[in-house]
Parts: sequence; C-alpha cells; structure tokens
Amino acid sequence: MDESLRIRRLERIPSAEEFASEIEPRNVPVVFTGCVKDCKAFSKWNVLNGGLNYLQEVAGSCVVEAMLSRSAPIFYGDIRSHERVQLPFGTFIGYCKDLLQHLGNKSESTHESDHFKHFPAFGSENESPHEIYLAQVSILNPEKNERVQLDCLKGDIEMPVFVKGKEMDSVNLWMNCGRTRSSTHYDPHHNLLCIISGYKQVTLWPPSATPFLYPFPLYGEASNHSAIPLENPDLNRYPRAESLDRLSQKVDLHAGDAVFVPEGWFHQVNSADLTIAVNFWWQSEMMSGMLEHVDSYYLRRILKRLTDKEMDRILPQPATFTNQRTTDVGQQFFTSSAGNLECDSRSNHQNVDVKTKLGQGISVDELEPDTLNFFHELVSLVHDHVNKKKPVDSSSQTLDKKEAGMVDTESLFNLEEDPIANLVWNLDPHACQRIFLAMAHTFPRTLEAFILQALSPVGAEVLTRKFEQMDQIMMAEDWGKFYQIFYGVFDDQSSAMEALLDGKESFARQVFKNVLAQYLGVNSDGAEPMVSSRD
Repeated sequence: MDESLRIRRLERIPSAEEFASEIEPRNVPVVFTGCVKDCKAFSKWNVLNGGLNYLQEVAGSCVVEAMLSRSAPIFYGDIRSHERVQLPFGTFIGYCKDLLQHLGNKSESTHESDHFKHFPAFGSENESPHEIYLAQVSILNPEKNERVQLDCLKGDIEMPVFVKGKEMDSVNLWMNCGRTRSSTHYDPHHNLLCIISGYKQVTLWPPSATPFLYPFPLYGEASNHSAIPLENPDLNRYPRAESLDRLSQKVDLHAGDAVFVPEGWFHQVNSADLTIAVNFWWQSEMMSGMLEHVDSYYLRRILKRLTDKEMDRILPQPATFTNQRTTDVGQQFFTSSAGNLECDSRSNHQNVDVKTKLGQGISVDELEPDTLNFFHELVSLVHDHVNKKKPVDSSSQTLDKKEAGMVDTESLFNLEEDPIANLVWNLDPHACQRIFLAMAHTFPRTLEAFILQALSPVGAEVLTRKFEQMDQIMMAEDWGKFYQIFYGVFDDQSSAMEALLDGKESFARQVFKNVLAQYLGVNSDGAEPMVSSRD
C-alpha cells in the first residue's frame, strides 16, 4: 500500500481551515474519533437509551422509502437486485424495537469482532424486517426539497465544525434493523459518514484500484458499483479481484465516530444490528471548478493518461539486458524465403564505434558475442515466422493484415506470448541498434520480413519504443543516417512505415479497450479484454 494513501485516525477535531487546506486536498480518507458526540442526535437517537421511542414520537408518521432485498443481509446497489418500497417510519421503528427486545438490550460496548460473527441476523429467512434497509433517506436536500422525507429530524443534526460553511448537496439517514452489508461502490461527492448509534466497519479502496473492482458499465444504472459479489467471488470471471485484499484498508467506526470518504474511493460497509448513521455529501472543489465547455477535453486527457499508464503496465521496463541473458543459437545455419543464408560465429568480435559504421553498415562478424547471439536468435525467429506464412511482395502498396502477421491471436497483444517482441524489448538499445545495422548490411530481406510479416501489434509498439531509446543515445546528426540505412532495405519504404503505424495503432486500440473495460466497465466489441498476469 502506498503510504500516501494510508488512512489516518485523528483523536481531535480539526478546524475548518485545517480540513480545507491539509485533509480534503489529499483526497485520502480520515477517521475522526468522537467527532459527533456533542451532536443532539447522538444523545436523543441512542437506541439503548430510549432513542427509538424518541424517533417514533417525532417522525413516526413520516413515510420513508426503504430498500427491500431478498439477498439480505447483503444489499446490492444494482436496481435489479432490490425494490424501493414506501412504509411509515414508525413501522420500521417497530421492527427495530422487536429486535432490541430479542437481543436483550445488549450493550454497545460489545467488541467489534463480535458484531459480524453470526451473519445473517436473527430470525428466519422469511422475516421481512431483515430485508429492509433505510438507505439514503433524505433529511436535507436543498436542490430537491420536495423529496426530503425526514425534515422533522433536521434540528437534531449539527454539522461538524470542519465542514461548516460548505454547501451541502444532501444530508441523509442510514438505518438498519438487522445486520447489513452494502455492495462495494464509490460516491460522486465527498462524504462524511457519522455514526450516531451502533457500529460500522468500512472497507475502502482508492480510485486507482478501479480495474481490480470491475465496475458496472458507465452507462448502467449502477455504474458506481462493483460487479463483484461479496460472497464467493468467481476468480475465473474476475481474476484481478485476487488483489483486492492487498489494496484495501478497513476502519472500525463506533457511535460518535466519523469517516471522511473522498469522492471516487470505493467502499463497502458492514453495519451491526440497530445502527443509525447520518452522512453529509458535498461537491469537491475540483468538480465544482470544472467548466462544462472543457469536459470533452478533460475526458480525452484523462483517457489518454489512463491508456498510457496501461501501456506502461503491459510493457514494464525490462529488468535485464543482453549481458544478463544467454542463448546458444549463435552457431546455427538459417534459411529464409529469399534463399540460403549462412553465417558463422567467428572469434574476431570487436568493439566498433557505431558512429563510424553508420555510413557503411556493420557486418555480422563485428558484433560482440552476446549481441551476436541475440542477432542469430532474432533472425531465427523471423525465419520461423516467415516459413509459416505466405510470402509477401514488399513492393505492394497495400498489405493484407493477416499477411503482415496481424492474425487474430492473443500473442499479437501479449508481450509474454510473443517471442520476437519479447526479445527486442529486452535488448539494450546499443545492442538493438547494432543488430539492426547488421541485419540491414547482411540480411536485408530478413529485416524486411521482420517489419512486414513478423511484427505483431505489441511488437510494433515495442520497436517504436526501442527506437526512442536509441534516439536518446545517438547524436542528432546520426539519427537520419541510422533510419536511412534501416528503411533503405525496403523496396517501398512507405509500406514499412505503414506496417509499423498500423501495428502500433492496433496495439493502442486494444489497450484503449482495456481501459474502457477496467475503468468504465465498457466492453466495446464483445471480446474479452487483454488479461495480463502483472498487477
């Protein structure tokens, strides 16, 4: 866990200035112990001290909207998994009183480890009180005042000092009879969740964990919820979910405590019997400061940044280069579609200055031993690939993508499954440069086949990145010379550049689909997105 994302617990209440300048901008949750113990609701709504009688007297006649779920004690946010039902608040209070009597007025001081030991809650499967959860029952909603259901309780709510002055979108009641578990979700607002009575345990994940949580599609009704079921998740269907425990943090909230949950943080909440909470939602400064006319620009910038990040995840910086790998293919003879190509490993390998050879090329016998081994291995892989393919006329203006090696297989986008791309990716840029110069000098048709036939989409991305690394070690005046030699082997240089660009864009398109699937839950073409074993 990144230490910058570590959740803190404060035993003191920060000032509004401290919260606004030091806590809120970090966008990391914070627990405030005893934050709302001075609130009127804390004393008046105490379930173990007559709070249920008070709530029934003040608000019992109000009609509230409740969640009814047959999957209780789990309440999923997907509208298909629950119903919204109307019932008098007093009826729900009656259910709570029955449970309180059943529990024998157990003390709230019960240790938190005991709260969730006996799921599901008391009674049989058919008892409706356990299937009802008062979730997000409005106490204050300035924009939708007509939907406020418990306005009569507004006088008992006092905003903690550090959020006073903020323009609240809504203040809501959350109340359960039996024990409940919410589905994993995030909120599009900053959230301060305050425990008035009872106990909650909250598991949180940072927004960066979104790909591991498999959010529902962005266009769906439950787009802010994770599709992973809370019980017995299928890791074959959700393989990335295996990392969820490692990425999560748990906080325990007792009566009087509060937790600041920044927008975008996924959270899953377990509530003990007879727990009452109030939450405050307000818009972050970042979102309130975003101008609508630049939404499309921000969208494109963010998607591009996520796509670049996903590319870097798929193509991590190689940990080893040529001097750390060995191969024994240096003494082999190879045959290509252009005829018999013979090379033998000689003992007179010399360290030749590449700069002095750019004008005349590098021969095979001038390669260092390790570099020569990789040269032979790359040539061998290209020949093996070509021998399985139909020969390509390099003078053709338009290449069939299947003839160019872009067949519909997983290896085209997976570095670990593509031996050619994997070899090039792990080459030191100096060695890579010398290998291509030697190929251009000794086996020009093999270099041509490498680009036009053997290079997969991931290989095209690898090669262009390797070019960027080589550019950094060459003097500016040498760039043109190298690429003149490299592309000079092609009868039609535009076909080589087109093959590289087509492959690179094909790889980027698949990576973009990964981003849509992992972050937005959108599967653009019905095909499964790329799966990588790397975290």
